[in-house]
Parts: sequence; C-alpha cells; structure tokens
Amino acid sequence: MTTQPGSLLWHEHLASGAHWSGILRRGHTLRLTDVQGGANISALFYNADEKLERYNMADTLKAQHTAYLTSGVVCYSDMGRILCSITDDTCGWHDMLGGVSNAMLVERKYGKSRFQEARNDYFKNGYDSLLNELGKYGLGKRDLVSNINFFSKVTVDDDGKLIFHPGFSKAGSYVDLRFEMNTLVILSTCQHALDPAAQYQPRPIELTVTHTGELPAADACRNRCPENQRGFVNTERLYL
Repeated sequence: MTTQPGSLLWHEHLASGAHWSGILRRGHTLRLTDVQGGANISALFYNADEKLERYNMADTLKAQHTAYLTSGVVCYSDMGRILCSITDDTCGWHDMLGGVSNAMLVERKYGKSRFQEARNDYFKNGYDSLLNELGKYGLGKRDLVSNINFFSKVTVDDDGKLIFHPGFSKAGSYVDLRFEMNTLVILSTCQHALDPAAQYQPRPIELTVTHTGELPAADACRNRCPENQRGFVNTERLYL
C-alpha cells in the first residue's frame, strides 16, 4: 500500500518530565507541539543505521551562520549530512546553547524528590533522562553530545552571559522536523537547565508523525545557503 504525502502515521502524548526515543525514517515529518505553553524538549539525533554519526551543534551553527534554530534551518551530522530540516515553526527560536539539567542542579533548585516516596512524580532531570533512552540502543555517556532545546529561547548578553526567556513558547506552538535520514531521536521534556522558575513544573508535548513525500525542487531548507545544498547532496548519495 502506498502512503500518500501528508498521511498521518502516528500520534503520541509525551507527559511532563518524561523521556522518549524512536526511529524516524527518511521522508517522515515529526511535529512537536507545546500543549500548555512554556515547554522544553531536549533532543538528540543519531544516524539510525550507524550511530557513530550524530548531530553536530558546531557544524549546524557555522554552516548556516545562526545561533538558534527556526524555519529553513537544518540539523547537520558530524559527517556533513542533513539529519532533519525545520520546515515549519510557529515558535521562532529554539535553543542550541543551554545544555540540559542534571540531578544536582534539580535538587538544588527544587529540593529532593525520590522515586521511593514520590513514585512517578519524582523530580527528573534532562541528563539522566537522555541517558536512560540512549541505553536502550547500546549508547551511553560518551555518546551524549550537545543537545537542542526546542521551545526554549536563550540569548547572550554583552558580557557573554546566557539569558533564558521564560514563557517564550505559547500554548499550541509547534515545530515540524522533516527527516532526511533514518534518524534515532531521543527526547526529554524536563525543564531547561536555565529556567528560573522556583517550582518544578515541566510541561507535556504532543508528537505527530506524517509522511512527507518527495522533496520540493524549490526547498527553502536546501536553498538557504550553498553549504546546505552540499549537505543535501551528501545525504542523497547515502541513499542511492
């Protein structure tokens, strides 16, 4: 059976403070939706067929002369290929600089909360959440590279200090990721490491996957810059 472009493949709700992983195929588009507003999604990307190839923050930044992600920007692997393209974005800014929270930071900000007492409501952190998912694929600490924080805005002031912008993403904001490679996707909905909120309050998100269809000839992501055009050629040669 042939899947028509735009056809819904699956939909899933990801609870606040949860983590998730799965493989998105070349030609699929993942929509991430901020359900309540103020969400943060920490994400990692790996070549599903050769996991030594993974998302590279530095190449993504310098190739496209940007310090954040939005429509028209792609995510590069460390082999110069395109893992995914951002084809639509109602939020307008996604952080590439702020990293993830860890257990010590969460306890210092929000207090101690253990599974033994709080069960599934215990306070989770981004670092351990991502590691939990990586372990399912034989990956570990050495594979934890710089991540993306979707729906979070972080800027840099004149003194070089990272500034988090609370409440930047509104309820219903979404970003569409069109996958150009078979990609292992790792997600965590824990709060951003720089979130100044006094309370532990991660937010839920929605995941929706559709079939993309053929890449249009006048694709904004491909034609953003010569580097992206070369990146797409490198990627297409992988699937000849």
